[in-house]
Amino acid sequence: MDKINNTAPLSEVEAIKEKSNYLRGTIKESLVDELTGGLATSDATLIKFHGSYQQFDRELESERKRQKLEQLFSFMIRVRLAGGIATPQQWLAIDELADKYGNGTIKLTTRQAFQLHGIFKLNLKKTIREINDSLMDTIAACGDVNRNVMCNPNPVQSAVHAEVYETAKRISKYLTPQTTAYHEIWLDKELVAGGQKDEEPIYGKTYLPRKFKIALVIPPNNDCDVFANDLGFIAIVENGKLAGYNVVIGGGMGMTFGNNNTYPRLASVIGYCSKDRVVDLAEKIVMVQRDFGNRSDRKFSRFKYTIDLYGLDKVKQEIQSRLGYKLEEQKPFSFESNGDEYGWKQGTDSRWSLALFIEGGRVSDSNDIKLKSALAQIAKIDDGDFRLTGNQNLILANVTEKGKKEIDKVLNETNVLPNKKLTGLRLNSLACVALNTCSLAFAEGERYLPKLIDKLDEIIIANNLEKEPIVVRMTGCPNGCARPYLGEIGFVGKSIGRYNLYLGAGFTGDRLNKLYRENLDEKGILDSLEPIIKDFASTRNKKERLGDFVVRKGYVNATIEGKQFHDK
Repeated sequence: MDKINNTAPLSEVEAIKEKSNYLRGTIKESLVDELTGGLATSDATLIKFHGSYQQFDRELESERKRQKLEQLFSFMIRVRLAGGIATPQQWLAIDELADKYGNGTIKLTTRQAFQLHGIFKLNLKKTIREINDSLMDTIAACGDVNRNVMCNPNPVQSAVHAEVYETAKRISKYLTPQTTAYHEIWLDKELVAGGQKDEEPIYGKTYLPRKFKIALVIPPNNDCDVFANDLGFIAIVENGKLAGYNVVIGGGMGMTFGNNNTYPRLASVIGYCSKDRVVDLAEKIVMVQRDFGNRSDRKFSRFKYTIDLYGLDKVKQEIQSRLGYKLEEQKPFSFESNGDEYGWKQGTDSRWSLALFIEGGRVSDSNDIKLKSALAQIAKIDDGDFRLTGNQNLILANVTEKGKKEIDKVLNETNVLPNKKLTGLRLNSLACVALNTCSLAFAEGERYLPKLIDKLDEIIIANNLEKEPIVVRMTGCPNGCARPYLGEIGFVGKSIGRYNLYLGAGFTGDRLNKLYRENLDEKGILDSLEPIIKDFASTRNKKERLGDFVVRKGYVNATIEGKQFHDK
């Protein structure tokens, strides 16, 4: 595959990576600069590769400008967990760090990772060091590299689930950057002897053009939204055993308002590989994106644009050329849902697991529900483990009969269980952090969606749809962190209090939604959705999902190809 001639200059980020000496930059010097609460501009870019984003409190911005003060900088730290599994001791470590250095809350992300918010520069190194002391790390949780590898977080369901989880860990470890800068900066460990140099055999000196995301799923559950990833593996089970994986490439959710050449895209199936070839295949696909991805305009640097620029067939040929063999034809598969199954369930080994709904993925204590305190108490019971799902929820897994009784006691005493009755709409909701700390957000996300669902629930209940699972997603900008374009109902922030409304995604994550109404306030949202929900309740086909219904009734057209996303 010959490179397309591109005379455009490299982006500023590419220059920063080139000069960084394998992600070192001047981060060490920035950390000890007491004249500012932030980092040098180039270091704020490089620190993403180490698992942190520099942020500031946007609600204080105007007042601080008036007082001629710099922005109130703080840092978000993302903790990488392949497959989202943590021990009780690791949960307690994160819980303690949230209080000790952060804002007292834990965010469970849509990529099965922990996030800590509100950490000041003075405490940044201490926090990362203590995360590593708990046998977790933050390297490659952000940045232009392979991010946290996702998979079904409940391996006790079957031996296949356990095997897929081990595969996710192998991929994650193999694709971890090799630079020793992380250990030098955060752990004060010099891993490179005098005279030796860092090398990045997979990534090269400038790493990837943009972030790269991988997920593994086991049909019939698409709980990690495999088609939203740059690379996905769909497990194929034959005679009760894992045989291999269908391979999908080119998914990605981000776009830019006003630029119809940017769009969300579902990953395309390119074939099947045996289970022993997965890690090598992942490496070769990452290398293709490394060599052919756009390094001039970051709006077009994701793998999905590389594929659409060169064509899927040519990209597949390049992958196979590097592998030295052809992928087999894809195997049959089908999905039934992409959500989590709540409540207690007993696994194949007689152990128990409890899936808890965590609204917005935010673990905190409120006046009514002491969720954070409850989970800390449960961790101290030390029975089972903690598993983060791709839907911002939590599974307490691998629990004994005795532990189950103790956990139930804690959850009842802290009012976590019994919960108020939650509708299927709320139980299938996702939201990104958005305001007040995300610099990209135009509108609220996590803080507003629960309030909007309160009002939508009134319509849902009035139409006897409270038990109907409806996938709803909200983000504060079009970058798509909460995968809004895979929501049967999707909200994307345009400005404070105003959202674009998207409808018609597939319930199992296999179809994009389509813009239905633009720039709506809350009243506009409710007025737009109420007649559709009433129509759905009265004229739907048996077992028909809302996303399928709005397409069938012509509210929106079906969108399978990303390039069709903006078509009227």
